[in-house]
Amino acid sequence: MVYRVYVEKKAGHTHEADSLLKEVRDFLQIGALESVRVLNRYDVEKIDEKLFQYAVNTVFSEPQVDDVSYDVPQGQIVFAVEPLPGQFDQRADSAAQCIQILSQGDRPLVRSAKVYVLAGNLTDDNIAAIKKYVINAVESREAALTMPETLVMEYAIPESVATVTGFIQMDETALTELLDKLGLAMDLDDLKFLQNYFRDEENRDPTITEIRVVDTYWSDHCRHTTFSTILDDAKIDDPAVAEAYKRYLAARVEVYGEEKAAKRPQTLMDIATIGAKVLKKRGLLPELDESEEINACSIHVNAKVNGEDQDWLLMFKNETHNHPTEIEPFGGAATCIGGCIRDPLSGRAYVHQAMRVTGAGDPRKSLSETLPGKLPQRKLCTTAAAGYSSYGNQIGLATGHIAEIYHDGYVAKRLECGAVVAAAPAYNVRRERPAPGDVVVLLGGRTGRDGIGGATGSSKSHNMKSLTTMASEVQKGNAPEERKIQRLFRNPEVTRLIKRCNDFGAGGVSVAIGELAAGLRIDLDAVRKKYDGLDGTELAISESQERMAVVVEAADADKFIAFAQAENLEAYRVAIVTEEERMVMQWKGNTIADLSRAFLDTNGASKHTTVAVNQKDLAILSKSLYGSLREMAADLKTASRRGLIERFDGSIGSGSVLMPFGGKYQATPAQAMAAKLPTLPGQVTEQGSVMAWGMDPDQMCIDPYTGAHDAVYSSVAKLVAAGADYKKAYLTLQ
Repeated sequence: MVYRVYVEKKAGHTHEADSLLKEVRDFLQIGALESVRVLNRYDVEKIDEKLFQYAVNTVFSEPQVDDVSYDVPQGQIVFAVEPLPGQFDQRADSAAQCIQILSQGDRPLVRSAKVYVLAGNLTDDNIAAIKKYVINAVESREAALTMPETLVMEYAIPESVATVTGFIQMDETALTELLDKLGLAMDLDDLKFLQNYFRDEENRDPTITEIRVVDTYWSDHCRHTTFSTILDDAKIDDPAVAEAYKRYLAARVEVYGEEKAAKRPQTLMDIATIGAKVLKKRGLLPELDESEEINACSIHVNAKVNGEDQDWLLMFKNETHNHPTEIEPFGGAATCIGGCIRDPLSGRAYVHQAMRVTGAGDPRKSLSETLPGKLPQRKLCTTAAAGYSSYGNQIGLATGHIAEIYHDGYVAKRLECGAVVAAAPAYNVRRERPAPGDVVVLLGGRTGRDGIGGATGSSKSHNMKSLTTMASEVQKGNAPEERKIQRLFRNPEVTRLIKRCNDFGAGGVSVAIGELAAGLRIDLDAVRKKYDGLDGTELAISESQERMAVVVEAADADKFIAFAQAENLEAYRVAIVTEEERMVMQWKGNTIADLSRAFLDTNGASKHTTVAVNQKDLAILSKSLYGSLREMAADLKTASRRGLIERFDGSIGSGSVLMPFGGKYQATPAQAMAAKLPTLPGQVTEQGSVMAWGMDPDQMCIDPYTGAHDAVYSSVAKLVAAGADYKKAYLTLQ
């Protein structure tokens, strides 16, 4: 039997409804709307009535601030909104877990929906505009108001994965049609490269799984195609750029030697990393941490803990989620910070500070000024901020610096960038090359359709048709699940069992597990699912959140799984390391992918381009200066971000040294963030970690919003760089 309850905030607590009413009147310009009610609807099955009634006031509502009812809300216009099938619903999932804790039995089925009750003299066009504003078709749909007979979903479970018959004989026209039909991120040259491999090396047609896996591996998101493109020629007219390019060419000779430098391709990636390579060549980077396992930028720092010098790993990671945030701002921004956390977390480091830098168009623009097929800038800004802060605040992460830049260049595609700092004692991190016979354990959340195509979707161009196909490309965050993994990886008894670890970012199983070792045999039937109906290809490339793949010795697998279960985390064997250097995936007793590791690592057909840099008109810089304080104050670039910044908790964990606002009156935006290293309870450290706006302390004294000089933060930054005690330096200068 299905039970249903509606939960609505009491008068005085209806912030969500009040906010929507204001947005509809002011932003959508629908003044006829008189009132809005917002209710959360819960449907529950596989539960008895007594437990349901108990859960109404303990799980679904808070009696102090909520009213509950059991009948369909009555009003002039009533409609409900629910997540698309297959989308992770954190509200329903959390409710199901809470009920299971109460019952100590099986987990019930729970579905949630949001019910809106509108009143006013509204036209059909008004109602349609309001629905369009609250329903993002990429993630949700209008739900029926009637009670379902059951919440059990019936799925057609496929029996096999198709082979792309005739692939190795296709001509260019047929390959082009296949490229379009499958919506692949790779280009025609890559597809021809793939065809040559299967024709010459495998002598067979590929399965659809193999094509999807390779498309994921070779997406710009995973292989950085743009940065790896070979620069065949560079024509530079600007003197300053030409001089910098000459220094780059000289640095290449210093690093690679004259003969190798002449043969080695020039790429944007090489240009970006040559400085660090020079410093390393000169022996100026003794702190750099190097290993085959690359989870995040990592350095060694000396930390004094309880008076004892210790070797710690300090890790930095940044991530952009521009594409998913553009189409689904809450989930895209939430998984931006979630993805940032998972990289150093997979390096067994504890993430203790975060930064968010975003770029948007003018959020004051009206709905009529929104580009076709795009969400309004106001919706993007507010909902993305809610997503990022929700995830960070839930997981318990101090966000020390928040900035949003407003510029017309971000109208076509939003910038959503997160960065984190993490640390751990070096002794806790074991890094070894996996050996044949080692076991891969999958840890954390279950697999669903959310996130399928995320890597490829963010690596290709989109058009209006894409709006109907992008629903699965946005991963759905589950902050409490990641918090459990954080707790687990703080235990050195656990981390010392791990030989290598990878998080489930882009590519899902195929990449997260596939990159752990050169040879792997993966059992996709072992991968636990959120629901039935997923085929082998979906299991292979789903990027569902909050999962880790760890390599442990076979003798340690049961011990590791027991530690995970103690944190209420699912953990189970999914793969074994093999001697043959191939990635093999099996599903329903059949091999659906069998690819050479050497072939996957080619990254497809090489890309070539030429570069032309015109001379810059430096006079334009003077035009950006303000003529008066009044002019500066009226510019959106200098608007206060305090309301935005205060959505993020900067004090979680009691380790923050510099808060987002400082100064005598706690009103000056900070240009840097600093925190104590995250020691375990009972430990005290004198060291902190810092991330700053500028490349050096002198730059950190410039307020990024106003351009004003801040002597306090400038002095703190310089003392930080010199190794002074962070908190004492800050308090002294205050």
